[in-house]
Amino acid sequence: MKNQYTRTPSKLLFLPGASGNTAFWQPLANRLTNPARKVIVAYPGFGQEPAAPDVNDIDDLLRMVVDQIDQPTALIAQSMGGVIAIRAALAKPDLVTHLVLTVTSGGIDTQALGATDWRSGLSNANPPFPDWFTSFKADLTHELRRIAQPVLLLWGDADPISPVAVGRRLLELLPDARLHVVAGGNHDLAHEYAPQLAPLVDAHLSQT
Repeated sequence: MKNQYTRTPSKLLFLPGASGNTAFWQPLANRLTNPARKVIVAYPGFGQEPAAPDVNDIDDLLRMVVDQIDQPTALIAQSMGGVIAIRAALAKPDLVTHLVLTVTSGGIDTQALGATDWRSGLSNANPPFPDWFTSFKADLTHELRRIAQPVLLLWGDADPISPVAVGRRLLELLPDARLHVVAGGNHDLAHEYAPQLAPLVDAHLSQT
């Protein structure tokens, strides 16, 4: 039975990972044939994006993202951006149409599934970045059952930060999900394998 939330998106909202690198999504966004308007979200205070006085923690960032969901919107998220995407879908279930989650924690315990801890390395490499994103931890395990939208899970089998076991666990927890694993894919697979993944994302977004 089709779920009541599934319909055609008029906006695609791309959410970066904890680095806030908006260029990460350009190769995939440029290859999608879906006619919806594409918006890559810039996180205030990350990379070259200036800080914003009203974005001081992850809840502020979530609010900023949710405010941009003002029409039927698909969320396409990388790594920690997936936590924002899931929380945004829970906040606006009637407007979020689809989710595409790439190598994310999804708000579950990834270290119990063999993931390495990436947080200290990212913070050391990018000292100006706000530390509230990398220090944030959430357990969304019991919330995931409420995600009624169709979810495409994209994983690589060579990713130590979010191993395939994490994708498989999310596949079990999400009511309407499909997992695609890229052989040799690492944590940057959505960027590096954009030509291969774009048709899968287009097909997913066409689900109604």
